[in-house]
Amino acid sequence: MIYGGKPVFSGIAIGKITVLKKDNQCVKRTHVENVEEELKRIDAAKAKAVAQLQELYQKAVQEVGESGAMIFEVHQMMLEDQDYLDSITNMISSQQINAEYAVAATGDNFAEMFAGMDDDYMKARAADVKDISERLISVLQGRDTSAQVEDEAAIIVAEDLAPSETVQLDKSKVLAFVTRFGSSNSHTAILARTMNIPALISVEYSGDIDGRMAIVDGFAGKLIVDPEEKVLKEYEERSRQEQEKRRLLQELKGKENVTKDGRRINIFANIGNVSDVASVLQNDAGGIGLFRSEFIYLEKDTFPTEEEQFQVYKTVAENMAGKKVIIRTLDIGADKQVDYFGLDKEENPAMGYRAIRICLKQTDIFKTQLRALFRASVYGTISIMYPMIISVQEVRQIKAIAEEVRKELAEEGIPFADVEQGIMIETPAAAMISDLLAREVDFFSIGTNDLTQYTLAIDRQNARLDDIYDSHHEAVLRMIRMVVENAHREGIWAGICGELGADTTLTEEFVNMGVDELSVTPSMVLPVRKIVREMQG
Repeated sequence: MIYGGKPVFSGIAIGKITVLKKDNQCVKRTHVENVEEELKRIDAAKAKAVAQLQELYQKAVQEVGESGAMIFEVHQMMLEDQDYLDSITNMISSQQINAEYAVAATGDNFAEMFAGMDDDYMKARAADVKDISERLISVLQGRDTSAQVEDEAAIIVAEDLAPSETVQLDKSKVLAFVTRFGSSNSHTAILARTMNIPALISVEYSGDIDGRMAIVDGFAGKLIVDPEEKVLKEYEERSRQEQEKRRLLQELKGKENVTKDGRRINIFANIGNVSDVASVLQNDAGGIGLFRSEFIYLEKDTFPTEEEQFQVYKTVAENMAGKKVIIRTLDIGADKQVDYFGLDKEENPAMGYRAIRICLKQTDIFKTQLRALFRASVYGTISIMYPMIISVQEVRQIKAIAEEVRKELAEEGIPFADVEQGIMIETPAAAMISDLLAREVDFFSIGTNDLTQYTLAIDRQNARLDDIYDSHHEAVLRMIRMVVENAHREGIWAGICGELGADTTLTEEFVNMGVDELSVTPSMVLPVRKIVREMQG
């Protein structure tokens, strides 16, 4: 039997299926005499759930880096949401009911509320509310919240996988992920890609497939259950060839990113924290094209100090031993919320008060980060990149603030180096005036994720729109070409740091456009290098 699906990470997996079935959380409404005792149970359960999420966060950081782990911080914040907690405690107090039922009812109510919103980002929060509610109920009932697999490595099949379930699985026992639901831009899909595990979503499997032999084809998007012997042998050979390709890729380490006719391109890596540097070096990236500094803020309970930030930037710069490190300034907002920033809820956060807009309004936060960055610049080759730009005026404001910071440091006798300053081109506005912006900065880095989203007016996390979300859309490619040409006319370089940079079907086109740098996930550095080196003149 062959079932079709959408691949979110390519590869081939062969093995037996393990179907993960979530326990049906049977929650009955019961009357309680001691309301105070029930409220204490909720407090204790919440504390334990938060502790579990903190453990999951630390585990995820080690396995998938800061960006993949971020969902667990989001869940911790949701568990601390006062509206959510008030609803639970009010139900217990006013109706004298058990904590489990109050959590279940509140979770259903909030999930329904989120699901009914017009904003697609808020709709996606419905699944998160269900996840944290199920966790609280499990703690209250004294049940294990972790997903378990058999001793033998298996293809994991489920209706859907919460990020918490994905991270808790023993990766040595997981051959592939297959789910009935989910989006190609969901947190679980991103985790699967980060962990290099073949994964399919939207697979409408049927019947009892638990324990049966299967093949996951992450290239064609197929789940083949009970394959014929001939098909099995064909896929075993393909799997062997894929492993050989990976081995050959290792031989590209130390080689230059140069086409056969001598065109050169830099291939850098995107990271989220200091621990990711090891993967950058292991995969032989030429530098770091995007260091997402917001994760320094996401992992804190209060604003990180100048000294705390300085130590992080200094460590990364030193570890990269002179190779370029491009650090993006604070990009909080939209899907990256931090309680202590006190940001208001917005109807459309992706286009709201975020990133450079926060920095230019709350300059004390911005100047603290810039001081740390300039101080760290003497320990390596640091460049600074500003996100979410839409105007020349913004860039001039940024440059004036940066100049103030340099003057302050000079007056204090604190050394700093000459730092490249560039901007992300991730809005159609920035792309359209890139000729003007190029006169103001040292480089461009094109953030294709948001550029595609804003150009097509499609929320990239909305699973219902996956079929029309086209990152290869001619409008997007024309904008990239225009940005590169405008950069070169003004004598500056232009790179790509969005996920499109790792799309090897476009590598040749990007090189032909004159893109100077591609920054990709560390694991894609060598595959992209291979394409570049094989390009004909």
